[in-house]
Amino acid sequence: MAEKSYRDLKSEVWDTGLCARCGACIAVCPADALSFSPGSPDHPSSSGYCKMENDGVRCGACYRACPRVEGGEVSSTLLGEYLEAITARATFAVPGKQSGGAVTAILAHALDAGLIDAVVTVSEDHWTKKPASTVITRREALVAQAGSRYNWWVPMLAALKEAVIVRKYRRVAVVAVPCAAAAVARMRASDFDLLAPYGRAVRLLVGLFCTESFDYGKLMEGKIRGELGIEPWEVSRLDVKGKLEVTTTDGRVLDIPLKDLEACIPSGCHHCTDFAAVAADISAGAVGSPQGYTTLLVRTPTGRGFVESALAAGLLEAGGEADLSKVELLAKKKRARGRQD
Repeated sequence: MAEKSYRDLKSEVWDTGLCARCGACIAVCPADALSFSPGSPDHPSSSGYCKMENDGVRCGACYRACPRVEGGEVSSTLLGEYLEAITARATFAVPGKQSGGAVTAILAHALDAGLIDAVVTVSEDHWTKKPASTVITRREALVAQAGSRYNWWVPMLAALKEAVIVRKYRRVAVVAVPCAAAAVARMRASDFDLLAPYGRAVRLLVGLFCTESFDYGKLMEGKIRGELGIEPWEVSRLDVKGKLEVTTTDGRVLDIPLKDLEACIPSGCHHCTDFAAVAADISAGAVGSPQGYTTLLVRTPTGRGFVESALAAGLLEAGGEADLSKVELLAKKKRARGRQD
């Protein structure tokens, strides 16, 4: 089969509304030719230069990394393969935690113990609530940025290039929603010379339960500021519980029905059928756990090693078994919706 370039990615994924905006193509492009334009575009754009198209150099890294091309289908089972399902929580204060702070505890211990050098994730400006792809190397910064982001419009994997190619980290943890986790899994499985450095550098992949994400401009600027009259800096917490709950710094809680947020959901999310981030080493979310705990689906021996290490260090505390019936219910709904779209 002929090697495919960004032109194939454009025709098969960008132009058909399938793009997940995960940023994998941006991270792996050796020419730095792909980027997101200012605003909230549905897919990246190209500078027009491509090593393969212009110079005849074998590449196609962007196509190979994309989770939405042919061969990027998720597990046939709703929750994917896993070794165990537990509930857990951090044993230290995590001010911005969405549930039990278990992911923060696992990563904080890994940084402390030298198991990883850096975490690639999404941070948030506390004034504007605007998210950004970032590389975190200190426990204090990790704890300060803890919490779910419901406006993951950023190409979060773009920071993977900063971590692996620019700063030369070789023990990286990635925290990602399912689409981005699938892209990282493709890098890890590839022996292609332009993807292999990324795959080798990712020591731990943590996936987050996700029904959909929301566009920052449409959600924060349009709905929350424009319709509710709440400034971004007045928002202390966003949570999805059958509706979007907006909690303000003065304690008010306002609800937005999910049906009113359809226009805020990026087009690529409508095609996603993976709720539980089946490609990760550990998948995590609030669903299936009691208040104050996080559900962890430990999928691989690597994931188990990180969890057990954090438990042994006393930074993570295990609870009971997770109620997977609730997780499966949301996974089933997402799969049905994605297949319809």
